[in-house]
Amino acid sequence: MSGKGVLQVTQQDFDQEVLKADLPVLVDFWAVWCGPCKAIAPLVAEISQEYRGRLKVCSLDVDNAQQIAMTYGIRSIPTLLLFKDGKVVGQKVGALPKNRLQEFVDTAL
Repeated sequence: MSGKGVLQVTQQDFDQEVLKADLPVLVDFWAVWCGPCKAIAPLVAEISQEYRGRLKVCSLDVDNAQQIAMTYGIRSIPTLLLFKDGKVVGQKVGALPKNRLQEFVDTAL
């Protein structure tokens, strides 16, 4: 679910947008049919606005990027991965309240 300030990434541009990013990157792994994914999407969009300039926020539809989902062991969605310098530095599975999402993001800043 792509909200305001959230970049929709694909299998084709994942490396460029996420792994080679200058800033830490929060990636929301989701799918159209996932209810909890829809619930967390507005919070992810809020985070993208509040952390603008310090954090890049992306979303990836796992149904359209199954290879990437497999590479990162995504078995359950929503899953949020935090990348820094091209490496995963944190992972959260399931919908989180905003304060927990902020605490999670702050670990990479």
